[in-house]
Amino acid sequence: MRKTKIVTSEDILLKLCQSVTAVLTKATDSSVHHSAMVQKITKTSLKPDFGCFVLFDGGFSGLVVINFEAKAALELYQKYMSHMGIPQEELATLHTSDEVADVLGELMNQIVGDFTGKVKRSLQTNITQNQPKMMAINKNINVTVDSNIERPQARRVSFSTEDNNIFYLELSMERTEFIQLEEFEEGDEINPDEILEKETASKLESSKKKSKANAAEEANSLMDDLGI
Repeated sequence: MRKTKIVTSEDILLKLCQSVTAVLTKATDSSVHHSAMVQKITKTSLKPDFGCFVLFDGGFSGLVVINFEAKAALELYQKYMSHMGIPQEELATLHTSDEVADVLGELMNQIVGDFTGKVKRSLQTNITQNQPKMMAINKNINVTVDSNIERPQARRVSFSTEDNNIFYLELSMERTEFIQLEEFEEGDEINPDEILEKETASKLESSKKKSKANAAEEANSLMDDLGI
C-alpha cells in the first residue's frame, strides 16, 4: 500500500530557508547557512538595523520578513556588487545607503521567486508575491498579515554569512498541510542564469551572422560598382 505523503507548514518553511541560502550563496559567491533549529514566535516584526518584507498569496497566504544587522546587510551588498565586477572603492559603506536597499530588495525578490518556483514544482500549487519592501530602522516595528488567516503561526530562523554576521528570517503563514493523492514527477528546476546566458549567446551569435551578411552584401555591392 502506498504511503500517503504529507507536506506541512514546517516543510514549506524549509523550502524557503533553502531558497534563501541558495540565492544568497550564488549571488554573493560566498557561503550562507541557516540554523537547523527553528524558533516559535508569537508575531513577526521588522527589527534594526535593516528590514525587508514581502507578502504572498494564492495556494496559501503568508508574510516573509528578513531582518539584517548593519554588518550583515553591508557584507551581502558588497559581496554581491563585487561578484558583479564593481570596484571596491565605488561601493557604499553605510547600510542606510539607497544602493544597499536596492540590492537587498532585488535579492529578496530573487529569493521569493525561487521559493514560489519550488512550491509550484513540489506542491502543485501557485503563490504570488507583491513587490518586496525594505527600510533602515532603529526600533522594532510589528508587521502582521492583512488577510483572513484562520490559524496564523510564526517562526524565526537564524542565518549566518561567510564573515559570521547574523540575520534572521521570520515567516508568518496559515497552518496548512498538502496531502499527495497521486504520484507525479516534479518538473526540472529552472535556472534563470542559464536562460539568460543562452539568450545572450543566441543574440551574440545572431549579431555575428548579421554582421557577416552585411559585410558580404557591402563587398558584393562594391564589386558591382566597380564592374567586377
